[in-house]
Amino acid sequence: MKQKAENYVSVDFPSRSSNEGFARTVAACFAAQLDPTLDEINDIKTAVSEAVTNAIVHAYPDTIGKVSMKLRLYQDNSVEIVVRDWGVGIPDVEQARQPMYTTGGEERAGMGFTIMESFMDTLRLRSTPGKGTIVTMRRRIFRRTGVR
Repeated sequence: MKQKAENYVSVDFPSRSSNEGFARTVAACFAAQLDPTLDEINDIKTAVSEAVTNAIVHAYPDTIGKVSMKLRLYQDNSVEIVVRDWGVGIPDVEQARQPMYTTGGEERAGMGFTIMESFMDTLRLRSTPGKGTIVTMRRRIFRRTGVR
């Protein structure tokens, strides 16, 4: 059964590297409604950074394109973050999810999806070559007793 979001926000921005920091900040501010710890907020920021950087570097290697980020808060105290691009897509999703695999040249570590998986509770990846990629991440924020 699909849960209904209690709150949501959507932002679109060009695939410029300067917008990676903006996306991190948006995600952190939005997730702050769940009263996360600093470690939890840093995990979310890191995962968003990886997803957005992938869109900037890999989806639009020779051009500037559109990146969309949708964030939703759910009653179970979780945040869902969807990062989407309409770029070149990923021909082999399973290969792309392997640590150290990259199409970005020697300066790229190839750890983006591994990092996203380690910092979020769930990671779903859908991609169609020539049509783009959708990364959906979810993280539950644990409620702290005695707070609020």
